[in-house]
Amino acid sequence: MAFAARKSASASKAAAAKSKSNGPAAFSRDEDLSAYREMLLIRRFEEKAGQMYGMGLIGGFCHLYIGQEAVVVGMQMASKDGDAVITGYRDHGHMLACGMDPKGVMAELTGRRGGLSKGKGGSMHMFSVEKHFYGGHGIVGAQVALGTGLAFAHHYRGNDNVSLTYFGDGAANQGQVYESFNMAELWKLPVVYIIENNRYAMGTAVNRASAQTDFSKRGLSFNIPGEQVDGMDVRAVKAAAERAIAWCRAGKGPYILEMQTYRYRGHSMSDPAKYRSKDEVQKMREEKDPIEQVRRRLTEEWKASEDELKAIDAKVRDIVNESAEFATNDPEPDPSELWTDILR
Repeated sequence: MAFAARKSASASKAAAAKSKSNGPAAFSRDEDLSAYREMLLIRRFEEKAGQMYGMGLIGGFCHLYIGQEAVVVGMQMASKDGDAVITGYRDHGHMLACGMDPKGVMAELTGRRGGLSKGKGGSMHMFSVEKHFYGGHGIVGAQVALGTGLAFAHHYRGNDNVSLTYFGDGAANQGQVYESFNMAELWKLPVVYIIENNRYAMGTAVNRASAQTDFSKRGLSFNIPGEQVDGMDVRAVKAAAERAIAWCRAGKGPYILEMQTYRYRGHSMSDPAKYRSKDEVQKMREEKDPIEQVRRRLTEEWKASEDELKAIDAKVRDIVNESAEFATNDPEPDPSELWTDILR
């Protein structure tokens, strides 16, 4: 009897989450312009980072966010100051969306003194207490437990902030993810788990590695509601983010958002991406590109002129070029920095 009641409650919870999966948010002209500007900054920054990597100015690992810009921009549009953000190693876009200085991000990529981790963290490990950004993490899935801990901190302090914890479709198969789900629901922690499903975990298609490919259902055995979201549409992301964050702020526990997105580049700069066709990538670019969707709305619905949009692009390019110039000429860290910021 009790089992049946719990099962019924769980099913109702899941159905409620699905029913709330309505259409995208209605954007004003200013919101569309803001989303366009933020996504374009990430796109141009990542394009420049790819160029600099090819020139040998960036070493080590470098995972680009090109194609996935709508996810983090839409999520940030629904968050407020004090909400924590944590993610994996494809993290440059998250840093920029959190308002971190592009010069500091690029300088960290090139290992310079002015980098956000003093040139010692590189692409995968940047951090900003001021912006409530708690990393870039290189270990697959490790940030999920940490993000759950950030949610516990908010819960313990009695504030209404949430933890926005990002991870990919590959990381979703890690055991610590489910330990985190269990704790988060047990203690009703305010954490939104954002699964960025870009279809390929490193070089393996989702359906070759995951028995359950609807990642919004991954929390059902813990009674965590979830929904699938068009992660290529910034309006759909913002609408889903508002629902999920409101759920958490109300003290109802965690929420899962599966962002169905796509990366145009390889897993990292060393990945030639031969596991998919060029036609597949081109089709996504032509039909679903997150920036072009907003650009079309701006020109067709809001009657934005080409000159207005070109001015935004020019400003963004100036910011990115300045960050590249700074990251190229800033001094490298002093050797004594090898002995700082470590636990002994």
